[in-house]
Amino acid sequence: MQEDEDKILACVDRSHFADYVTDAAAWAARRTSAPLELLHIITRHTETASGSDRSGAIGFNAQQHLLTKLSEQDEARSKATREEGRLFLNRLRERAIAIGVPAPDVRQRYGDLEEVLVEQQPGVRLFVLGRRGESAETTQRDLGRNVERMVRALKKPILAVTQGFQEPSRVMIAYDGGSMTRRGVEMVAASPLFRGLPIHLLMSGEPRKDGPRQLEWAKTTLDEGGLEVEAALIPGDAESIIARSIQEQAIDMLIMGAYSHSPLRSLVFGSKTSDLLRSARIPTLLLR
Repeated sequence: MQEDEDKILACVDRSHFADYVTDAAAWAARRTSAPLELLHIITRHTETASGSDRSGAIGFNAQQHLLTKLSEQDEARSKATREEGRLFLNRLRERAIAIGVPAPDVRQRYGDLEEVLVEQQPGVRLFVLGRRGESAETTQRDLGRNVERMVRALKKPILAVTQGFQEPSRVMIAYDGGSMTRRGVEMVAASPLFRGLPIHLLMSGEPRKDGPRQLEWAKTTLDEGGLEVEAALIPGDAESIIARSIQEQAIDMLIMGAYSHSPLRSLVFGSKTSDLLRSARIPTLLLR
């Protein structure tokens, strides 16, 4: 695969979210005819240290022997971790093939999640992450720390996947008229990702004089992209209106701006985001 291809990059860890991330990424790759890569990042802390007692004074020869032994143990652990990761990725690769992706790529990397993904950005059109990962597996956190970090660090769209991913049939765009969601509307209109799916375009929040004109522009842009759109302007608390509309309209994927100076900024960071995402329980495409 060429490095400059606009691929779908699924970041998978050893949590149960890996299957759902793979399903969502395979769906996106199939819809867009884009290459799919499944990336497993191994952080050093996942290779646990030996429990041997190394305290006390020891002679030089014993020290050298101990260092050699520890080095061999580290190498054995690294080899075991890589092998486990290879089997894990191969299983996910087979899953993606079964969904209809002809030749998904798989890769393992050592490193820091943020550094690796930032480095990958130039060749990626969409990142796919689990809403929670290994670190949040046993907690009640609804939005894993890694998703928050990645939304801050990355400049490409991120699809944050919930448990039990199913291909969406009704999509909502939370539109605020700001530059980020305007670009998002243009992106959706130009992409095959949502072609053939009904789009509910919702503008909420503080009333603004140019609201109707902004909403009309967005609807026209989506219409011209060949999408089936219905638009609604509902002034008021954006968080509660979006959450209610998701329920009423049976929405199963939300598209919204992330971490900007737009009126919806507070929805992504702080308690409001977790509240909205927890109530929605649907995959969310976060625009950058």
